[in-house]
Amino acid sequence: MNLIIRLLLNALAVFVLANILNGVTVDGYAGAIIVAIVLAILNLLVKPILVILTIPVTIITLGLFLLVINALIILLASSLISGFGVSGFWTALLFSILLSLLQSLLQSFLKEDKK
Repeated sequence: MNLIIRLLLNALAVFVLANILNGVTVDGYAGAIIVAIVLAILNLLVKPILVILTIPVTIITLGLFLLVINALIILLASSLISGFGVSGFWTALLFSILLSLLQSLLQSFLKEDKK
């Protein structure tokens, strides 16, 4: 149940950011749910491989290269999903930063409800 709630909160964050940012488009809330599921799968399967392969660059940049990896994951999701579009790398980078912040904010509300 917690997984479903987290996916719905992530979909809400994707939908809100797609309406705020100019270079990001998503086809409705159902499309945002699909984007949230695909991003979760890519973060589970592809991101660890990319992190391991780029450990030297990540160490040299003091972890900032992880932002680039997040942007690449979003661009990959954009190419896999027909109802989701990101106009370029910088838009994907901004989208990934704002998505992380909004997800943290929304999930903090979820943790406060359990107390």
